[in-house]
Amino acid sequence: MENKAYFFAVDLGATSGRTIIGSIADGRLEQEEITRFPNNLIETGGHFYWDIYALYFEMIRGLKEVARRGLTITSIGIDTWGVDFVFVGDDGAILRNPMAYRDPHTFEAMDDYLCHIVQRREVYDITGIQFMNFNSLFQLYAMQKAGNTAMKHCKKVLFVPDALSWMLTGEAVCEYTIASTSQMLDPRTGDLSERLIESVGLTRGHFGRMVQPDTQIGVLTEEVQKMTGLGPVPVIAVAGHDTGAAVAAVPAKNERFAYLSSGTWSLMGIETKEAIINDRSYELNFTNEGGIEGTTRFLKNICGMWLYERCRKEFKDSTGEPLTASHQELQGSAMQVEAFRSIINPDDAAFANPSSMIEAIQQYCRKTGQAVPETPAEICRCIFDSLALRYKQVFGWLKEFYLSTAKPSSTVGDPTAKPSSTEPVAALNVLHVIGGGSLNRYLNQFTADALGVEVLAGPQECTAIGNIMLQAKAMGLVKDVWEMRAIIAASVDMVAYHPSDNKAAWDEAYDKYLEITK
Repeated sequence: MENKAYFFAVDLGATSGRTIIGSIADGRLEQEEITRFPNNLIETGGHFYWDIYALYFEMIRGLKEVARRGLTITSIGIDTWGVDFVFVGDDGAILRNPMAYRDPHTFEAMDDYLCHIVQRREVYDITGIQFMNFNSLFQLYAMQKAGNTAMKHCKKVLFVPDALSWMLTGEAVCEYTIASTSQMLDPRTGDLSERLIESVGLTRGHFGRMVQPDTQIGVLTEEVQKMTGLGPVPVIAVAGHDTGAAVAAVPAKNERFAYLSSGTWSLMGIETKEAIINDRSYELNFTNEGGIEGTTRFLKNICGMWLYERCRKEFKDSTGEPLTASHQELQGSAMQVEAFRSIINPDDAAFANPSSMIEAIQQYCRKTGQAVPETPAEICRCIFDSLALRYKQVFGWLKEFYLSTAKPSSTVGDPTAKPSSTEPVAALNVLHVIGGGSLNRYLNQFTADALGVEVLAGPQECTAIGNIMLQAKAMGLVKDVWEMRAIIAASVDMVAYHPSDNKAAWDEAYDKYLEITK
């Protein structure tokens, strides 16, 4: 095993991170976790920061461990959450730990910016990105207004995965997928918008050169080589945004798929050749994030298992003590409750961050004239029914957009084919559920029933898989995303869920959902 060539993936989330090694042999992917560590927020001076040096230390620790084992590292790739960034000074030093997107300094910044600097529709027409107050554009605007010292004196602005790659190589780049989360990238030009950059007092020169996923950034500096005991290992710009890496790992057979990255939040979308930026996408607040091989991840954010996770922390048993039931026990009891008794809109503002999620759900049901869920089982059933119905709504919108951009059916999976103008356009026929939520078999079945299509669940750890496979592509081991996906499909276990014969009940429930949420 030690004679294999390994890819080293750094996979960083907003609460924890890990390093993984992966290798490809006989058309299959093997992987092993090397280290796991917390990613802690630092609260000081009224702000929240990420500890960039701690993350760098953990990368070095993981590299030292693979060197200790005597493993051969072919390359290194880094993916992280989106939108956050690091300021670097003229002397090549980080000017301050990066602010976290959870910092409250942006709470009023977005509305202020859109009112006084650039109008909302113009920003969307340039970027195609949905509006969230913590997007990089609004973070930078808030910092500019506050006279942020680090911003005033910076030479470079590096998004978090690019900053960590720079710390390893000394090379400053701006990777496409992570840049697309900033709400400053123009997908039509494939570069940052000078109009939006200049609106917050910066220039294009403040950012690194734009690179696409599976591009080599550089090699480990002599300093890092000495620390780790490794040689000049290449560092690859994978899909720096973790969702971009995850979608790259969807084990789809052809283009006729939608994906649902299911976790605390749900991201449902499709891959498109071009960004979709029009009146309808603006009205529905869909987003166009950068994908691999020139694709766009056209998607919508949906409140996911956040509702369930928050309620589970509040549940009490009959004695008033915290409920200790397992996920399996709690979800199983929910299946014994009457279906569609109570329905909510998971994306209603009332569920953003209430002091009590249970009370927020109960109050929503009272206001809409429904039965009020009282027991943990009733509340869980309400959440799962409602999520599946919300997925049905968003999937319907995705089908609408897909049909407006897709090729006729005989050309799907064959980009060289020349379609006849009379051929029908192939519809989306499968939903791939990836991430931690792919283990929720009840919600997966509900989703298949609601959408009326096959649901394929897995893999759970898709982000690291995408990171590793993009490194393999950069090194020439695979030729394109479809070969990547074939290897992934052969290497992971997927569970298939098919629509059951209760379509009429789900259709009736959906009519109720539309009436309640209109």
